[in-house]
Amino acid sequence: MKHQYILQQNFQVTFNYDIIFSRSLFDVSNSSLIDVIKKEPGFQQPKVTIVIDKGVVDCTNQFITKVINYFNYYQFEITETNILVVQGGEAVKNSPDHIEAILQLINNNKIDRHSFLIAIGGGAVLDAVGYAAAIAHRGVRLVRIPTTVLSQNDSGVGVKNSMNYFGKKNFLGTFAPPYAVLNDSDFLKTLSERNWRSGISEAIKVALIKDSSFFDWIEQNAQALNNRDIPVMETLIIRCAALHTDHISKKGDPFEKGSSRPLDFGHWAAHKMEQLTNYEMTHGEAVAIGIALDVTYSFLAHKIDKPSLNRILKCFLTLGFAITHPILDTHLDEVIKGLDEFREHLGGQLTIMLLSDIGTGEEVHSLNNTLIAESIRYLYSFCQLNTEVC
Repeated sequence: MKHQYILQQNFQVTFNYDIIFSRSLFDVSNSSLIDVIKKEPGFQQPKVTIVIDKGVVDCTNQFITKVINYFNYYQFEITETNILVVQGGEAVKNSPDHIEAILQLINNNKIDRHSFLIAIGGGAVLDAVGYAAAIAHRGVRLVRIPTTVLSQNDSGVGVKNSMNYFGKKNFLGTFAPPYAVLNDSDFLKTLSERNWRSGISEAIKVALIKDSSFFDWIEQNAQALNNRDIPVMETLIIRCAALHTDHISKKGDPFEKGSSRPLDFGHWAAHKMEQLTNYEMTHGEAVAIGIALDVTYSFLAHKIDKPSLNRILKCFLTLGFAITHPILDTHLDEVIKGLDEFREHLGGQLTIMLLSDIGTGEEVHSLNNTLIAESIRYLYSFCQLNTEVC
């Protein structure tokens, strides 16, 4: 017999899931959620358990009762023992105790691979519940119901799940597509001004690297977004979600095996700033500053012109975003160390997305520390010259 014998395994798995845009999901006249649960051929009523973001419970009158009444109307036996309320925001991702509580809920309710775990909340809650769903029984069916702009247009429609560990954002995680995603724009009415604005930065991100006409649209509709115009925000969310899902499905790397991460434009500094501020900054706020930093670097590296840079920075400021933060001065060396952590997290060669034009990204494999510092100084000067919006 030869010294080695090789069996080569090769198979493909196709993933399909719907991203549904609706209103008033838990009104009994809206069967969208029940239709998702019942869509399997040869349907037999499965078990359902639910994890809800505490922020949703606090901001929506009698929300748990409404959820229970909805399922009971459709003859699902749901009580409060089937429901877990968890802390929202990065807090839910920072402690294994929260993941343990979700796993305990799955175990107590005997949820199996043909049952449904429904996650209702912002992006951090969806990340944590998705991680628990992926590791329980090697994967139970997860239905996501995002409740913030950022989770409806970005994190909630993709295939990533995670928790923070070793002080690093998303150190533990899985790639596990959801069974379905249902976006309900009624939840947007409950958001604070800060959380309403926060998710717009991810729309600006994907517009800058993929669709200049979408960036034009955001500029033109900035005031309507500031005025909390729901139909305008619905349009932003759908266009942003479509660009994200198109990238995931058509670029050939949904589970990120390569080094290229276009959708992480602006994120190398953002992740580090979130950590250094103990997550007092929202993800969207950090991404806005991270994008501002990288587009300024692109200008100083002679990749984009000054009118383009001005348009981008003024768009952020008009929408109410900060484009600087004291942490960039007080902890600059630690922020720059975020580049190495970014490479470690993504794997492979360091790959950073910059801009060569509005709507066109350009990948590079190194950044100059001196030019990063100069970019930060430029942003402070820009703010001083634009005090009417800063």
